[in-house]
Amino acid sequence: MEITVAGEVVRLLPERAMFWPRQRALFVADLHVGKAAAFRAAGLAVPEGHLADDLSRLSQAIARVGARRVIFLGDLLHAAQGMTAQVIAQVAAWRRSHADCQFLVVRGNHDRRAGDPPPEWAMECADEPYREGPFVLRHAPGLSDAGYVLAGHLHPAVSLRGRGRLRARLPCFVVSPRQMILPAFGGFTGAAVIRPGAGERIYAIADQAVILVNDGMA
Repeated sequence: MEITVAGEVVRLLPERAMFWPRQRALFVADLHVGKAAAFRAAGLAVPEGHLADDLSRLSQAIARVGARRVIFLGDLLHAAQGMTAQVIAQVAAWRRSHADCQFLVVRGNHDRRAGDPPPEWAMECADEPYREGPFVLRHAPGLSDAGYVLAGHLHPAVSLRGRGRLRARLPCFVVSPRQMILPAFGGFTGAAVIRPGAGERIYAIADQAVILVNDGMA
């Protein structure tokens, strides 16, 4: 799905990411690396495999659009307890497979508690708000006079109803004239159903498609 925000053409991807073709930059929010490991460290029986799935999906997005930069809009990490030797090594190996990409983390609330990524992940870090062309990169949503805001944090989803009492809760992009909120990228993050506000377009992710389900700007 191609749309224009802040005078720039961007693509909303079914992998739960946004791509800015002019700068070949891929934006991702709320990966929450180590969340499952943190739960297991607390004695909760959580299955493994979430991180491998997330990294595979991110690799798919990078390859499909030819991204040269990956920018995390906060909460790359979940908690210090989840930064086990296995998690660190797994992400480090994945990072080496994308040695031709630059990575930037705009710190979110979980990142500030967990600390910056290990050096072997080769990721730069910055505090919010961070300027990137016409965009103001944040973790938590909030309008800015300095530019168009790209944010995450809310893990937005939309609830759709169909015939026969069919219901679906789908991750979504929330796009307004001054801000875009990206869906949570991590598969083990949960989601919060949002109610579209005035002037908001909702683009839901259904299987391998991004579809406009509410056009509040029409």
